[in-house]
Amino acid sequence: MKLFKTYLIIVIGAFLMALNIHFFLTPNNLALGGTSGAAIVLAEVINLPVGALMLALDASLFLLGLILIGPAFGIRSVIATLILNGFVWGMESFFPVHQPISPDVLVQVVIGTLLGAVGVAMIFYQEASAGGTGVLAQVLHRYINVELGTAVLLSDVLIVLASAFLFGLQTGLYAFFGLILKGVLVDKSIQFFNERKEVVIISEKSEDIRGFIIHELHKGATVHSAKGGFSEDDKEVITTILERKDFSKLKTYIQATDKEAFITVHSMHEIWGRNFRSFA
Repeated sequence: MKLFKTYLIIVIGAFLMALNIHFFLTPNNLALGGTSGAAIVLAEVINLPVGALMLALDASLFLLGLILIGPAFGIRSVIATLILNGFVWGMESFFPVHQPISPDVLVQVVIGTLLGAVGVAMIFYQEASAGGTGVLAQVLHRYINVELGTAVLLSDVLIVLASAFLFGLQTGLYAFFGLILKGVLVDKSIQFFNERKEVVIISEKSEDIRGFIIHELHKGATVHSAKGGFSEDDKEVITTILERKDFSKLKTYIQATDKEAFITVHSMHEIWGRNFRSFA
């Protein structure tokens, strides 16, 4: 069931990315970096479908990475890349778009980039990627000692400059704006998907609440001994980290169990260690 959910999220993410590429980027000649941007530029030069060019570019980059880096690419990334290319190819075949769907390019940049960024974040959330220039960035990082972020930005900027040369300065500026917006939205989307709640609870019913966390939510908890500063009563402080849906269940339980409980909640976007993200 967990594996099915993982690949379902990857499929939905790839579909959102394909919607952006086919309906928003390609008709407006907006090359926002990545293999999709490179394919849009190349399609203008050699007159081949964007989907076919994306597949050729991704396959070449994966092969390059396999030769120069080794088998560091997971099966999920390969599958995500194939699904994305399949969606783009299918949309080109069954839902061809020959002109922009709106005269307002800026609106299309914003809406399309939002769809694409959410799709990228969904795939990243499943510890995969949909190919792209990230593979080339890893090669540059290993052999030329260029930082990964710098390498990705450099390759994407070169693609945007190529689009400005081919399609005109105005289109290039829209593409550059979209590239910046994509970076911001991908980061925000990843933060949203990774968000956890650190919950600190002080309650007279701490044993019941701790039992609910462990036995009903199947999550861990840390218990601290504390003393009230005013009352000087000994108290038990429970700290746990939960997903949003589990936090909602815990809040409902505490409201029914102890209306006098004291709770603080912090949003956490990056957690490392056991049962969370591995250091390896």
